[in-house]
Amino acid sequence: MTALVVGLGPVDPALVLPFLGADARFEPHPTVADLAEAEGAIVRAAFDVDRALLDRMPRLRIIARTGVGVERVDLEAAAERGIPVATTPGSNARAVAEGAFAMLLALVKRVPQSHAFVAGGHWGRDPVPVPGDVFGTTLAVIGYGRIGRIVADFGAAFGMEVLVHDPFVQSDVFENVTLAEAVRRADALTLHLPGGDGELIGREVLASARPGLVLVNCARAELVSTDTLEWGLAEGLLEGVGLDVFSEEPIRTHPLAEDPRVLLSPHTSGLSEAAMAATFQMAAEAVANVLQGRYPTFTGNFA
Repeated sequence: MTALVVGLGPVDPALVLPFLGADARFEPHPTVADLAEAEGAIVRAAFDVDRALLDRMPRLRIIARTGVGVERVDLEAAAERGIPVATTPGSNARAVAEGAFAMLLALVKRVPQSHAFVAGGHWGRDPVPVPGDVFGTTLAVIGYGRIGRIVADFGAAFGMEVLVHDPFVQSDVFENVTLAEAVRRADALTLHLPGGDGELIGREVLASARPGLVLVNCARAELVSTDTLEWGLAEGLLEGVGLDVFSEEPIRTHPLAEDPRVLLSPHTSGLSEAAMAATFQMAAEAVANVLQGRYPTFTGNFA
């Protein structure tokens, strides 16, 4: 009998159908009736799977989340029903790392200011924005998982001194430091931790930074609040801020949107073409495993 798999959030059928198996059919725009029949669900990162939704999906056997975060899934409710919540770790790690480092470089080189300078007709009339340098400066990588390790390697390749802070993982290649030391010594800082414990870089922590720090957050919005970033920019502690994550998404306005020292992107650092294909393949394969009587490799709610 053919099993029904639904997409919760935008899921391109072309990216999942080749990996679901011949005994599954996929519905990207499920109705209430489809939800009631669904045995598998491929769920996008911004979609909430709560207890009420699970009550409407009594036949569900597997939730496959695109990405590694499971904070939008009611893990307790899923576990009560014996439903594994699969994730797709590593599928977009390089894409996120490239996005974070691209933001870092653009901010250090003052690309936004240079564009506004030329586009606004200031060239030849006003002093030009002077690009900064990354070579010989210090990069602090906060979180040394799959993404953080790639960012650290990027920094080393550009001639940066790399510091690593991770509460659980030690680097065998770069200097391991406390969070306080990382912030105090860094010229640029990137965040790659999962969040869940509140603000990591608050005012008290940021106050020890050397003036001119560039901070990039492509991880979780809660790691550093907008209020802290506004304060850091006003105090001159921050020279540049790159954000790919926000407390509410999508955003319509942002307090830092008009600041030329700030770059905002719509949570797309991990959505490159190759990353999307790999993410959906892993999610579809996790669903196929369960439908065929096997257990998915990566789960967020079961050991």
